[in-house]
Amino acid sequence: MYRSLLPALALAVAATPALAADAGGMNPAAVTMFVAIVLVTLGITWWAARRASSADQFYAAGGQISGFQNGIALAGDMISAGALLGLAGLICASGFDGLIFAVGYATGLPFVVFLVAERLRKLGRYTVADVLSTRLSETPIRIFTAVATLVIVMFYLIAQMVGAGQLIRLLFGLDYLYAQILVGALMICYVMFGGMVATTWVQIVKAVLLLSAGIAISFLVLASFGFNYDSLVARAIAVHPKHDAIMMPQVYSGSVWQSVSLGMTLMLGTAGLPHVLMRFFTVPDARAARVSVFWAVMCQSGFFALIFVIGFGALAIVAGDPAYLDAKGAIRGGGNMATIHLSHALGGDTLMGLVSAVAFATILAVVAGLTLTGASAVSHDLYARIIGRRSATERSEIRISRLATVGLGVLSVLLGIAFQTQNVAYMISLAYAVSCSSTLPLLILALYWGGLTTRGAIAGGVTGLVGAVLLTVLGPPVWVKVLGNAAPIFPLDPPTIVTMPVAFLTAFVVSVMDRRRAPAAALSQAVSA
Repeated sequence: MYRSLLPALALAVAATPALAADAGGMNPAAVTMFVAIVLVTLGITWWAARRASSADQFYAAGGQISGFQNGIALAGDMISAGALLGLAGLICASGFDGLIFAVGYATGLPFVVFLVAERLRKLGRYTVADVLSTRLSETPIRIFTAVATLVIVMFYLIAQMVGAGQLIRLLFGLDYLYAQILVGALMICYVMFGGMVATTWVQIVKAVLLLSAGIAISFLVLASFGFNYDSLVARAIAVHPKHDAIMMPQVYSGSVWQSVSLGMTLMLGTAGLPHVLMRFFTVPDARAARVSVFWAVMCQSGFFALIFVIGFGALAIVAGDPAYLDAKGAIRGGGNMATIHLSHALGGDTLMGLVSAVAFATILAVVAGLTLTGASAVSHDLYARIIGRRSATERSEIRISRLATVGLGVLSVLLGIAFQTQNVAYMISLAYAVSCSSTLPLLILALYWGGLTTRGAIAGGVTGLVGAVLLTVLGPPVWVKVLGNAAPIFPLDPPTIVTMPVAFLTAFVVSVMDRRRAPAAALSQAVSA
């Protein structure tokens, strides 16, 4: 099976001259490093493919990833394109608003430790549904969890695909459509052949490269201002049209409820993300799960601290330089490209090539993990445990997972095209909002409250999931920014402050009513007898 990867490796090698030609001499260093990253990650996938022969290896790397390795890979999941590209772009555009997102994302992983990590590792095997099914009826829980997982994965995938498309379009001059197709094809290749082993090692390589690039850019930014952070911020304030106002909240200053909703989303959303939770099944025991989160928090927090320097550096250096602006005065290629232009301003084509290649590796690693999670929901939760319960084998389950990978890849390309103008950090917050309102309430109640029933879990989960998606569509992110309407029907963005409490309350009330109904039904049957 893994020999089928050889054509993909050969294709990547053969593509080098073509890509260099497409770049039109604009940045040959970026093209060369980009192809080098693709070759390295495909090589990792080829190596991992030989170790992904069983379902346990394909989904969870056989549970043999160490706590340290998994921690670096977990950090790689969190410091994605949304951090490197999106957060710097947000700071460039709105100043303090971008810092709110950075702090919010950085505080998410500790909640995973305190709330779910250790218990999850003791109860689960491959997916979140495995954990919930230990206490609740398997079929309805697996169906709901699979649907919720796919919705969350698709929101998260959109952010990564948008970032990748804009990056490749800027570097190679390719049409955005072809850029999306290229990313989708590589993503499908990684997951179809390498599974969790390949995804984990690609994440580790990418996390190390990303941290190194962040440190290098931050050092050069500070060196440009005599290592005086006050001078850097002062220059950023002077460049931005709103000047001192950027040091105060902009978008989230008008509504207390909206600010609280955003805080809930960013801090609690991580604990409900299926692709993050799936990582705790790759380690051998609960202690290794705790070690994973420790190293992940260390790496993630350090990187988000660097974003404060990179974001203001992009504002101070790039936003004030006409060479990086279009005819309208906006950053060329969109706000998500602020970090890429900053690297060029600091280190020319060489540094820009390195950062661009690392950014692309970041995106590929994250989309591979997301796609594997979505494919696992289809093949393991739906096919192996429900649809083909009596006839499914490990071989057929992995085959279904690969087919699901192709389907998710195609869908992610289409959605990446539809949402190409959105900020990627902002799009990730929408995935957090859905996870806060669907998988998180069920996990918390299942792990900490013995009174949860299957009907209560399904009622609460469906209410939260449908509510989060519906209110997101009716709110500013889709109703105004995508569909072009003048004003949103639902004003809060994200809607977590409404949908998460409603999900918890619905699950609790229905469970209590369900448990009261059961003794009453038993008594009625006894009287009839």
